[in-house]
Amino acid sequence: MSIIVDKISYIYEEGSSMERLALDNISCVIEQGEFIGVIGHTGSGKSTFIQHLNGLLKANKGHIYYNEQDIYAPDFKMQELRKHVGLVFQYPEHQLFESTIFKDVCFGPKNLGFSDKDTQIAAFNALRQVGLDESLYYQSPFDLSGGQKRRVAIAGVLAMKPDVIILDEPTAGLDPKGRDEILDCVKKLHDEMKITVILVSHSMEDVAKYVDRIMVINDGKLVFNNEPKAVFARHEELEKIGLAAPSVTYIMEDLYKAGFDVDRSAITIEEAKNSILNLLK
Repeated sequence: MSIIVDKISYIYEEGSSMERLALDNISCVIEQGEFIGVIGHTGSGKSTFIQHLNGLLKANKGHIYYNEQDIYAPDFKMQELRKHVGLVFQYPEHQLFESTIFKDVCFGPKNLGFSDKDTQIAAFNALRQVGLDESLYYQSPFDLSGGQKRRVAIAGVLAMKPDVIILDEPTAGLDPKGRDEILDCVKKLHDEMKITVILVSHSMEDVAKYVDRIMVINDGKLVFNNEPKAVFARHEELEKIGLAAPSVTYIMEDLYKAGFDVDRSAITIEEAKNSILNLLK
């Protein structure tokens, strides 16, 4: 099941003195099973873009097709789209509201019409998939750490059994250990369940390590849409729009300029390590 974005544009507060073009003629295709990173500076339009993918916002121009169906067609059921395309917001406390974690994760599937039995099974499975300890299931979600809240928010979307899961800055505010745990969990879900993952992030290191393709949005336009190595190879252009390549890329370039025959295309610590070790052999 693919998502086809066909020349969408979106204007905030259209017709007012505060009118602002947030998305400008964006087109792309997201295939089933991809792991995609969406990056851009603050205010670039990336969060606005992902909110179009599950129908929270409607484009002023253009169309979006899910499974070959126009989601803006009069007879299209938006609830059906949201069943298949789940969105985890940046701040999980905005999605958690029930008295216990288990009730919170049950909310989504129950709202979609799952039976009580199927709702409970889906909730248990989702909580196990995100690695939350069973001793926490009946505690208040507001007693959890930031990383645990992220897991519960992800579980709440997974319980609806989506084909696509969109995560808006899921590691914001977490320490390095918590960040790695969340992204390793997301990667495992992608690999084992074959679901499509769309990750919005400010961390170049994270997208370099985890994603298969990067979409770069700047001033509402899609300026790059390619595999990570190809995007980060153009780091001078990224710098002009307030972004950069991962730190390891600059280190490897400095080593190369100093006369060491290292892999200048390395974008992860693992790739850099292997290149340097090969050089030393």
